[in-house]
Amino acid sequence: MALKGNLRDFSTTQLLNLINLARKTGTLTVERSSKETARMSFREGSLIFASVNHGDGRLTSILQRAGKLSQEQANTIRKERGKAGDKELGMMLINAGLVSQADIIASVRQHTLEIVYRQFTWGEGVFRFDANVLPPPERITVPINLEGVIMEGSRRLKEGERLQDELPDLDTALKFADRPSAGIRNISLAVEEWRVVSFINPRNTIRQIAKANNMSDVQIRRIVYGMLHAGLVELIPSEGAKPTEPGRPERVARGKGPAPVAQAPAVKRSVVMRLIDRIRRI
Repeated sequence: MALKGNLRDFSTTQLLNLINLARKTGTLTVERSSKETARMSFREGSLIFASVNHGDGRLTSILQRAGKLSQEQANTIRKERGKAGDKELGMMLINAGLVSQADIIASVRQHTLEIVYRQFTWGEGVFRFDANVLPPPERITVPINLEGVIMEGSRRLKEGERLQDELPDLDTALKFADRPSAGIRNISLAVEEWRVVSFINPRNTIRQIAKANNMSDVQIRRIVYGMLHAGLVELIPSEGAKPTEPGRPERVARGKGPAPVAQAPAVKRSVVMRLIDRIRRI
């Protein structure tokens, strides 16, 4: 019989502690709404796999988000090898010299952890643990110690509460600071931060940017909070529109004129050049 319950009565931290201490093997399914379901699989108390229904968890997409494959490479692989399982695809990519085994393990591990860390912020939802149910054999699994996951997840939960106090409204927008602070000279943006930067314009709320990049509230708050304190961006009222994809021009609806969405800046070159120009003027 599967273990069932509600997160209001049994938190994610308690569930993971139970699975860790009892060295359980199986899959924990957590459903927050009819549209949002997360699955976490374990083998003898170790986390080995995680997926969420609204995210793309195939290996090609994981490697692209990790910066190990370019968008062009990922699109080509999907077109030519779209039906290949992750293990088969991983071997082909290694043999082709596109990625290493270490790249795949690190990328899958990070993808798994980010999904699980989100669950710590879910205060409501129903869960079900099915013993001895594991991911399909073609999926790549990476064993991860649950004690470390629980400690980091708890730390992030506290950080999320603090960040929510610092940045409570995700329905505001961002714009680049007219005069960045002197500290921006030493700034180095990570891949996730570049993704956020690529969507910054007054028409995109922080919440929309997070959704477009498949980020949790904690992730987007952490990135925006850092950019605010670095003097890179400023908060402004949103002009209200769906987020524009980076580098994609405005679309014109037939018979309705231009769509009210501003074009987002190109991801790297244009932003870097703007930063350099501003730094020169400091």
